[in-house]
Amino acid sequence: MTSTRPRVAGVDLSLTSTGIAYNTGHCLKVGRADVTTLPINLRTEILRELADEILLHIDTAGLVLIEKFVLARGKAGAGGAGERAYLYYLIVDALIHRIRIPVVEVPQATLKMYATGRGNAPKDEVKDAVAKRLPMYVTKGNSDMCDAAVLAALGSDHLGHPIVTMPQTHRRALSAVTWPEAVAA
Repeated sequence: MTSTRPRVAGVDLSLTSTGIAYNTGHCLKVGRADVTTLPINLRTEILRELADEILLHIDTAGLVLIEKFVLARGKAGAGGAGERAYLYYLIVDALIHRIRIPVVEVPQATLKMYATGRGNAPKDEVKDAVAKRLPMYVTKGNSDMCDAAVLAALGSDHLGHPIVTMPQTHRRALSAVTWPEAVAA
C-alpha cells in the first residue's frame, strides 16, 4: 500500500547543526564548523556549499517549513548572524524561485506551541515532547533535529495528514502560521 501523504520537510537552520526532518520520520543534521573564522572569500564559498548540501536533502519535498530567522536581541552581530542570514536566504530563494517548492516560515514560539502546547517552552521541554509524541524521529536529543521534526509534523498536520494525534492546545499553532495559498488545507 502506498501512502498519498505529501512529503513535508522541516528545517531548523544553523551553521554548525542544521536539523532536517521529513514527515516520514527521517531526520538528520548537517553543518560546518568554524565558518565565521574563515576569510570572507572562503566563507561565502563554504556557505554556498552548505546551502547546496541542505537543498540536496530537501529538494524532493512538496512543502518546506523553516524556522523563521531572527536576530538575537542585544547580540545582533554575534554567533554568525550575518552568515546565518545569508545561508537562510540562499536556501529560501532557491526553494521558492529555482526549485519551486512552497516555503513556510514558522516562528520559534509557534514551533514550541505545536510541540508542547506553550509558546514559551524551554528547549529541553521541546526535546522531551518530541521523544514522547514523535518517537519515530531518532534525534538523540539534538535540539535542531527536534525542532525540524516538529516543523515536519506541523506541516503534515496542516495538509490533513497528521503524523500523530496532537492535543488541541498544541494544534492552536496551526492557525498561528501564515500558510501560502498553494498549501492551503
